[in-house]
Amino acid sequence: MTVYSSGVELPRPSFFTLRQKSIARSLMLSLGAIALSLRLAGFPHIEDMRGSRWQIIPLAICLGGMAEMIRCLNRRWNLYHAGVLLLLYANLMILAMIVFLLVYP
Repeated sequence: MTVYSSGVELPRPSFFTLRQKSIARSLMLSLGAIALSLRLAGFPHIEDMRGSRWQIIPLAICLGGMAEMIRCLNRRWNLYHAGVLLLLYANLMILAMIVFLLVYP
């Protein structure tokens, strides 16, 4: 909580509070991981793409984003739960792409 001189307390967004669940945080981790992975592979120059052992860092970041997304699942099924499952499948595709870029010769 942030307290201003007027005595008003404003809550911090859940994006910055690690104890609270946040879909936005998990999406940013996953998208940042795929962007970093493509950059490490040398993406803008397709003819010079190569595998790199530094791809393990984006892999760990993506796994962290996936763990954060799993925390957002509800116990009962509803449309929110279905949306989180779709995002988990998208996160799984990002993870597969990072692993492919890791082993790409």
